Amino acid sequence: MSVTLDGDKSGSVPNSARKFVHGPRPETVPVLVGTACTVVGLIDVAAGVFPRFRHSRMHTLAEVLPGALGPFAAALSLSVGVLLLLLAHGLKRHKRRAWRAAVVLLPAGALSQFVYRHSVLGAVVSLTLCYLLVRHRSEFAALPDPRSRWRALANFVLLGAGSLGLGLVIVSVHPGRLVGNPSIVDRLQHVLYGLFGFEGPVEYAGVTSWTVGYSLGALGLLTAVTTIYLAFRPEHPAARLTEDDETRLRALLDRHGRRDSLGHFALRRDKGVVFSPSGKAAVCYRVVSGVMLASGDPIGDVEAWPGAIERFMDEARAHAWTPAVMGCSETGGEVWTRETGLDALELGDEAVVDAADFSLAGRAMRNVRQMVKRIERGGYETRVRRVADIGEAELARIRRAAAEWRGTDNERGFSMALGRIGDGADADCFIATAHKADEQSADSPYGDLKAVLHFVPWGTDGMSLDLMRRDRAADPGMNELLIVASLQAAPRLGITRVSLNFAMFRSALARGEKLGAGPVLRIWRGLLIFLSRWFQIESLYKFNAKFRPRWEPRFVVYRTARDLPRISLAAMQAEGFVSFALPRALARRLPGNGRRPCTHAPAGTREHGAHAA
Repeated sequence: MSVTLDGDKSGSVPNSARKFVHGPRPETVPVLVGTACTVVGLIDVAAGVFPRFRHSRMHTLAEVLPGALGPFAAALSLSVGVLLLLLAHGLKRHKRRAWRAAVVLLPAGALSQFVYRHSVLGAVVSLTLCYLLVRHRSEFAALPDPRSRWRALANFVLLGAGSLGLGLVIVSVHPGRLVGNPSIVDRLQHVLYGLFGFEGPVEYAGVTSWTVGYSLGALGLLTAVTTIYLAFRPEHPAARLTEDDETRLRALLDRHGRRDSLGHFALRRDKGVVFSPSGKAAVCYRVVSGVMLASGDPIGDVEAWPGAIERFMDEARAHAWTPAVMGCSETGGEVWTRETGLDALELGDEAVVDAADFSLAGRAMRNVRQMVKRIERGGYETRVRRVADIGEAELARIRRAAAEWRGTDNERGFSMALGRIGDGADADCFIATAHKADEQSADSPYGDLKAVLHFVPWGTDGMSLDLMRRDRAADPGMNELLIVASLQAAPRLGITRVSLNFAMFRSALARGEKLGAGPVLRIWRGLLIFLSRWFQIESLYKFNAKFRPRWEPRFVVYRTARDLPRISLAAMQAEGFVSFALPRALARRLPGNGRRPCTHAPAGTREHGAHAA
C-alpha cells in the first residue's frame, strides 16, 4: 500500500514549521478520558459483581423503581464496565470508533450506577465523561488499525477466559445467599451454563439467583456479540508492497542505493511504503501493535527525504500510530529529528569491512586464520556467486536447506533481513555456500551443501549480509569460513565493502570492559551480558569483532521516552524475538494476506551469525 499526494513540499516548509506540524500533538483530553473510562469501567464491573458496593444516600428514591431493574442493572453495569475497559486504549489513541461506542456506553453506565448502586456521583461522573467526549469529538478522528478477521478468534478466547474467571467471582461473592455448600466444580459448571443462558446447579435464596443469572448471561452475550462483530466487520489488511511499489523502489535503489547498506531490505514484501510527493524518496514501514515502525534511512534522493518523512508522519497521525525508526544512520537520524522534532538514541553499531583492506595475516587474525585453515583441511570448499549464476535446481536446494536449518520456530528479521532467498527479482544478490562430499551427503536432500550465506546488494560496489544458515552436523566455524571466502571473493565480484551483522549496544560493551570504566557503565555492561543469554548481544559483538571491521553507529528515532517500552516490544515482535501469532497449525490455514506469492521458503536474518561462535 502506498500513499502519494500531489505537490512536493520538500524544501518549501521551514524546519521550525515542520517541527511544529509534526511534533507531539496535545493528547490531554484523549489520555484523560481514556484513563477516566478505565476507572469508570472498573467501578462499573465492581458494582455489577459486588452487591454491597453502594455508598450513596439514594436508597429510598431508588427503591421506588421496579424491582426487576436490580438484576438487569447489575448485568448492564457489568457489561458497560467490561466494554469501557476494552475501549479505554482506543480512546487514548484517538480512535473514532472507540469514541462512538463510548458515547453510547457512558449514558448506559450512568443509568446502571443510579439504579443498581443508587449513586448520583457515579452517574454524574459517567455523564461528565460523555460530555467531554462530545465536546472534544474533533480529537477522536484516527482511522482503524490494520486487522483481519482472525482477531475474532483471539477475542473469543481472551474474553471468554476473562468471562469465565469473572463469572467464578460473581458466583462466589454471595456466601450468605448460597443454598448448601457447592464445590468448585459445581460453581464452574454453573458459570458455564450461565454464560450460555441456562440455569446451573448452584442455588441462591431470594432474588440473588436472578442477579447472578443475568450477570452471567450478560458476560456470555458480550463475548458472543463482540466476537460476531469482529468476525463480520470489514477487513483492513496490513500494508504490503505492490508490484508497482517494488518497481519504484528498485528504481530509487538503482540511483541512490549506495548510500545505505540497509536500503535493499526495504524490498521486504511485508512492508508498506509512503513516497514523497515528487516520488524521489520513500519510507518503508510496518505497523506492529500500534507502532508505525520504519527501518533504515529513507530510500532515494536526500533532498526529497523531508517530503517522504512528512507523508510518513501524516500517515502515523491519521491512524494515531506511534512513529518510530529502527536502525537509521547518523545522517538519517539528523534528518528525522530535524524534520519531525523526534529524538534519537544510539542503538548499536553495524560492522563494515573494506574488502581491499581485509587480510588473514597478522596476530589479530590468528584465531580466524587457524579456524579457516583447519576447516579447509577437513575437505570443505566454498563458492561465492551471484544468484543469477546459480541454476534453479541448486537454488531450490539452497532454499530448502536455509528453511530447514533455521534455528528458531519464528522467522526472524525486519530491519536487516530480506525475508526471502533466490527470488527471481533478486538476481543481483549474492550467495556463499560451503560444500563437503562425505557419507552423509549421499543421503542428504541437500547433497554436499553444508552452510549458506546470503547477501543483498549495497549499491553497485557493496553487499550487505542477510542471513547465515548452516547444517548443525557440520563442523564448527562454517560462518567464519564463508565470511572469509566472501571477503576474499569480493574484488572478483566488483565489491569494495561488505556489511556484516549489527551489534546492539556495541560501544557500551567495548567501553565497559576497558580499564577505568565507571561503575554505571560497568553495571550497564553487566546487564547487557545478562540479557545476552536470550538476545545474543555480547556473542554477536564478539563474532563481528573477529573480522576487524569499522563500526558505523545506528540509531532509534522516537517521539517521547515513555514510548520506548512500546517501541521496544514492537521491534522485538517485528524482528521475531516475541510472537503473539497463532499456532503454526492454525496459521497454515490462514487465507491469503495480500502478499504476492513467493516461490520459496522464507529465509532468515543476520542475527544468526552468532551461531558460529
